[in-house]
Amino acid sequence: MWDRSGDKSFLEIFDIETGESKLLKEFDRVIEAPNWSADGKFLTYNSEGRIYKIEIATGAVAEVPSHFVDNCNNDHVLDPDGSGLYVSHHTREDGLSRIYKIFFDGRMPELITPLAPSYLHGITADGMTLAYCAERNGEYDVYTIPAVGGNEKQLTTAFGLNDGPEYDCDGEYIWFNSVRTGRMQAWRMRADGSEQTQMTFDAHWNTWFPHISPDRTKVVMLAYHERDVRPGEHVPNKNVELRLMTGNDETGWSQPRTILKLFGGQGTINVNSWAPDSKRFAFVRYAKK
Repeated sequence: MWDRSGDKSFLEIFDIETGESKLLKEFDRVIEAPNWSADGKFLTYNSEGRIYKIEIATGAVAEVPSHFVDNCNNDHVLDPDGSGLYVSHHTREDGLSRIYKIFFDGRMPELITPLAPSYLHGITADGMTLAYCAERNGEYDVYTIPAVGGNEKQLTTAFGLNDGPEYDCDGEYIWFNSVRTGRMQAWRMRADGSEQTQMTFDAHWNTWFPHISPDRTKVVMLAYHERDVRPGEHVPNKNVELRLMTGNDETGWSQPRTILKLFGGQGTINVNSWAPDSKRFAFVRYAKK
């Protein structure tokens, strides 16, 4: 889709309390979309179709065995039980993205969504249900499915792209992004699809992938300036901003504020990368070689 052969990647950790970013590792190729493990010890990311894990304490990198699931994109989540990841893999028969589970112990991958394209973004804290963006009959909407596979359930019907769904830690709400009002904005709905509510109203920004922290008091998201992309575009190699909302339903939610400006976009923070302590999150920035 894009020629990114000239990109270098920098995997970093941002500390909410200090406002400082720490470089974990530099790569001479494109890596994308870090996930943070439930025990806080490692991150996973995708690169060149495969999934890798990196130990935070040592920087040691190891490939996660995935056998024929070798064309993964940047939409993946860790299973809370620590057994592996659910990934979005472009299958050989038609090149479309389907959700599989891959395992740290090397077991063969398991197909979850026979229908395609399906792009995974969320999982409930109990690991029982997945939330994903899928194109069905020409429209991209939010769907859920049992993590063991089965019948999918459509949650959104609004015209245009509805993307990036992820559960909060209580499984009460799904946060997502939608272009239904003309600009990409952050939204939230109950887990059954009811009470779909716009959460950001950025006049000059297209806001993507709202990631709710484990303590449910912070949401970090990626924003493109309106001059740089069309509302439905999520492209790489742009000057973007990471923005933060804080609050809760009792006190209300703040307006998003910019906490970091960087060269990034596609791959920077596609999936939830909050640390278990809700004080840090991982992201990727890029530079041209």
